[in-house]
Amino acid sequence: MKYILVTGGVISGIGKGVIASSIGTILKHCGLHVTSIKIDPYINIDAGTFSPFEHGEVFVLDDGGEVDLDLGNYERFLDVTLHRANNITTGKIYQQVIECERRGDYLGKTVQVVPHITDAIQEWVENVAKVPVTEDGKEPEVCIIELGGTIGDIEGMPFVEAFRQFQFRVSHESFCCVHVSLVPQPKSTGESKTKPTQASVKELRGSGLSPDLIVCRSEMPIIDEVKQKISNFCHVKPDRVICIHDCTSTYRVPLMLEEQGLIQFISERLQLNIATPPRPKKFMWKWRDLADRHDNVRKVVEIALVGKYTQLEDAYASVTKALNHSALFVNRRLILSYIEATSLEEATKIENPVKYHQAWQILCRSEGVIVPGGFGKRGMEGKIAAVTWCRTTRKPFLGVCLGLQAAVIEFTRNVMNWKDANTTEIDADTPYPVVIDMPEHNPGQMGGTMRLGKRTTVFHGDSILKKLYGNVGTIDERHRHRYEVNPEYVDQIEKAGLHFVGRDDSETRMEIMELPTATHPYFVATQYHPEYISRPLKPSPPYLGLLLAAVGKLQPYLNNAMSSNTTSEDGENSDDDIVGLLRRNISNVSLSATSTPATPCHLNVRSPTESHTEG
Repeated sequence: MKYILVTGGVISGIGKGVIASSIGTILKHCGLHVTSIKIDPYINIDAGTFSPFEHGEVFVLDDGGEVDLDLGNYERFLDVTLHRANNITTGKIYQQVIECERRGDYLGKTVQVVPHITDAIQEWVENVAKVPVTEDGKEPEVCIIELGGTIGDIEGMPFVEAFRQFQFRVSHESFCCVHVSLVPQPKSTGESKTKPTQASVKELRGSGLSPDLIVCRSEMPIIDEVKQKISNFCHVKPDRVICIHDCTSTYRVPLMLEEQGLIQFISERLQLNIATPPRPKKFMWKWRDLADRHDNVRKVVEIALVGKYTQLEDAYASVTKALNHSALFVNRRLILSYIEATSLEEATKIENPVKYHQAWQILCRSEGVIVPGGFGKRGMEGKIAAVTWCRTTRKPFLGVCLGLQAAVIEFTRNVMNWKDANTTEIDADTPYPVVIDMPEHNPGQMGGTMRLGKRTTVFHGDSILKKLYGNVGTIDERHRHRYEVNPEYVDQIEKAGLHFVGRDDSETRMEIMELPTATHPYFVATQYHPEYISRPLKPSPPYLGLLLAAVGKLQPYLNNAMSSNTTSEDGENSDDDIVGLLRRNISNVSLSATSTPATPCHLNVRSPTESHTEG
């Protein structure tokens, strides 16, 4: 087993996750089996109880693990299926050591950070690195480990010490360290400043780890003189200083790393059996084609996202990426407009009419609307108002998790005339509890008590989503919710015209709802989170349907009525060609697996934008 440790310096949120994922992508294209581990030095057991404002999205794995959003990057870049153990936290390590101490495993010894905590970290890494993450079940050959935070953080010191020891526990040829550091370029001078990188490398070396490769993140390209200076002061060869500046998309990052000799360095340093240059002509050609298509697409499509956590884009990371994947697949550049749900409510019209009308203008001009998941009362009426607008104006609509619940409440209120219909999460005394809490939900304990992970959905009858999924009978998707549609009202709701076309294998839980195509071109909602398994070359079918409907190509796609061999006069793939391509590739859409961010590769510093007490 070969281990690549990725550390960060100067600031957090510098892009270590994208760098780690990109390294894995390159090695996978070289024919190696790669796995990833993310280390988060916080005391939380997992990410399940985090506010999206503080730490961004909570990503959910097949086994129900609630983990850091960087594991979503790993799955999307590497096309693998990770497990909850691939996310290590300080809380998990200390919990394990304390449990061992309570059982008497340490035979009366004083339990200390060194050696007990550091040994537990090393053993965890060794064990998880061997777990297969691909469908072929083969044991990985390379494990990429991202250490969260920055070097020098007090909470990360036990992990740094663990890896200082770990480099001697495994051979020199089996361990290397990649350090990602910021090189600021003040606008006043335009000069690249190397001092922060020098300081972070000094801190890393003082902790007993020496970087084998330094990846410099900057806004603009770095000249050779700056690379030479970093080489001199950081004790690495000049060709082991790689520069990744802000680029058009993160699809470009693996290509930039490969162009700067990353494969040759890793092959020599870890003694991997990778063929020497020149590379085959088709090496990473699909990835290169993806990056080129992202940069060259000309037509746009505007989608409005009505949510609760819009102040921090990372709160909807997987949703954003799933939309980008589908937009690129239909030959469009996505313009995503975030609308704070509370801005659509009547109370805002009184308190802040400008904000109210601006939000409604964005909603009205959009070509499609998505209402994603969330928890708590705040913004629910705004989401319901957005659903009403989409249903009555035939605007393409996709609801996810809470979005499905909002759609059911809206339909029962405004079509069935149950004016007080609501969810018991908001109104426990509602006379029409069309959404109720689930038996698994334990109000006394928040962590890990939801319906989590991969579950089976069974299709009922003909539907848009069934066609988008390739006319299969069942699908497996990932869930994260505490509330569900009340089965007691399902028959009445369906008689009124809202159909539940997908249910769980027990036939009691509603997974997919649709309005008939005769009523609405695309009014779809899912209780599961399809964005978790969307990938750049295999977009999620519900998201793909939304984008197809937004550009007016859904019915031609479903009916397979358009030729797939035509091209536009300017030589670019026409819309008809794209529809045909999608139709041919429908069998390749992964139903149980996940993305590359298609957003600009900028310095994304995660920082709380407001205090938040809800889920």
